[in-house]
Amino acid sequence: MKISSAFDGGRIDVVKAESFDDIQVNIKHDDNSDFRQWFYFRIQGVKDQNCVVKFLNASDCFVAEGWEDYDVCASVDREEWFRIPTEYDGKQMTVEFTADTDDIYLAYFAPYSFERHLNLLAFAQQSELCRLQSLGETVDGRDFDMLVIDDEDIEQEKKNIWVIARQHPGETMAEWCAEGFLETILDADNPTSRTLLQKCRFFVVPNMNPDGAYRGNLRVNATGANLNREWLEPTMEKSPEVYLVREQMHQHGVDMFIDMHGDEAIPYNFVAGCEGNPNYDERLKGLEEAFKTAFHAASPDFQDEHGYPKDEPGKGDLRIATNYVGETFNCLAYTLEMPFKDNHDLPDEMYGWSPERSKKLGEDIVIAINNTIAKV
Repeated sequence: MKISSAFDGGRIDVVKAESFDDIQVNIKHDDNSDFRQWFYFRIQGVKDQNCVVKFLNASDCFVAEGWEDYDVCASVDREEWFRIPTEYDGKQMTVEFTADTDDIYLAYFAPYSFERHLNLLAFAQQSELCRLQSLGETVDGRDFDMLVIDDEDIEQEKKNIWVIARQHPGETMAEWCAEGFLETILDADNPTSRTLLQKCRFFVVPNMNPDGAYRGNLRVNATGANLNREWLEPTMEKSPEVYLVREQMHQHGVDMFIDMHGDEAIPYNFVAGCEGNPNYDERLKGLEEAFKTAFHAASPDFQDEHGYPKDEPGKGDLRIATNYVGETFNCLAYTLEMPFKDNHDLPDEMYGWSPERSKKLGEDIVIAINNTIAKV
């Protein structure tokens, strides 16, 4: 038996692996940070063996309650990611399985590799509507890119719509969602997308945190910065990703903003808005309600009953992207949260919340934007 995580996004600490029925591991903390929750590793030599993997320090993780009703993601081909029944006793998490292949991959959620990220950028550029703009480099020297989508044959005033994903790199469902969004908005046969591009141009950053993603971090970049707490005063030294995107926003303007994330504990899809911002008023409240109504009509996977507590008036944290953008540009701004577990409204025992469902939600966002944009 061999356990390894020395690959793109891999992360685990092996404590003991002397027998298949007593594999003991710890979830490692992020680089330069105390956050821990993400894991992704490979176990070789497991064919026809009854394997028991114990995550000894599960209760020490960032969101320990996230393990309740959670099932580990697994794959034997790194294409199809299914769920394995998992137990959490309040201290350690245990997963038991028998594989019919020589090796198996276990992960917190289906990974989204940097190679796939590059493939997504390449796919998007095949459309004459899309151009790639290099914003610079990350701390680790990786390319940091933005996609600009615009039908330049239509010469009229347009709304500027910004979509970013994966500020927290372990929230891989965010980039899966961005992939579905891009495939839809660039579909020349989709009448909704064609109609929307008559009125809007899109700025899309499908991976805000390439370094953290490659390193296998849950929440921070290479310097240990939580990017979604850097928007008020980003720096090129600590949080270049935010600094560079924010610079582009101030250059082009923002009329609508969507920031794609994943939530460890809440088993629903929901949005968090700007009700705590100083500039929040009836106009912005109306825009938020219109978007939520349109989104719910487009996707039964979306709901508005379960989510984060509302911020008190004037108490919004302007270090957070949605609050900063909503306040600075006086626009509709939402954080979209998807579950690491499953959507309890429409559960799927085999796959839980999955890459495929994340992509479908991205498709439905296009419909929601189209049915809201006239009010923006």
